[in-house]
Amino acid sequence: MTACTAGSTSHGDFARDKQILASCDRSAPPASDIQVDGTGSSNSQSITEERMAAIEEIVRTTAICSGRLRVSVFSASSAATATLFDGPLPLHGATDNARLKRVAPVVDNVMTEIRDAYEPATASLKGKGSDITAQYRLAGEWINQVGGDFRLHMYLLTDGFQNVGIDLGKRAVSKQEVAELANKTAMPKIPGASVTVAGLGRVAGTPPRSDVVEGLVTYYDALCKKTGAAKCVSVTGYAAEGR
Repeated sequence: MTACTAGSTSHGDFARDKQILASCDRSAPPASDIQVDGTGSSNSQSITEERMAAIEEIVRTTAICSGRLRVSVFSASSAATATLFDGPLPLHGATDNARLKRVAPVVDNVMTEIRDAYEPATASLKGKGSDITAQYRLAGEWINQVGGDFRLHMYLLTDGFQNVGIDLGKRAVSKQEVAELANKTAMPKIPGASVTVAGLGRVAGTPPRSDVVEGLVTYYDALCKKTGAAKCVSVTGYAAEGR
């Protein structure tokens, strides 16, 4: 897993960008769908900044790999969603090096748009609940709308405490309970997708116990497997992962 870092030199950035370019799947560029939990349980300045750092890394990789990006915040339902950015991230230039030199301004412009829209969008969300599982269906609908040869890379930045439909609460969930809950949850099919759920257990207040967090990780792994995704990652930290 590649952790989000900042402060690299220009030379270091260019070298890293060349490595990212070399790893791109040019036959299936990424359609990166970043969905941020906008509910109060994870509403703190430090968590927001960690999420923004993660988003910036995803934006960077998506641009380098000639992908498409959507960033949104959500709360109590699939209808309670606000889009911060949705569009392609083209890098113009006759050569790879020429295009890579345009990465920084493209990323800066996109991140400025996302940051400027974040707080007003979060404040506009309706409902106090957190319907995390509904976002998988929205991701499936979006990739179908995007079409082409894009591959869905879904990133859910959330503490994981679903309380709409199924209430996970802040208690330990056994493996048997996880299996039962996952079986009861209808999930869309997103075959071939890469799904990363990041920030599990990261809340604004007192951190949950480790066994509670382990239950969340197991639960979201189980949900992802039901979607038929090609890759499932459920983690407690915020990181750009999943290509």
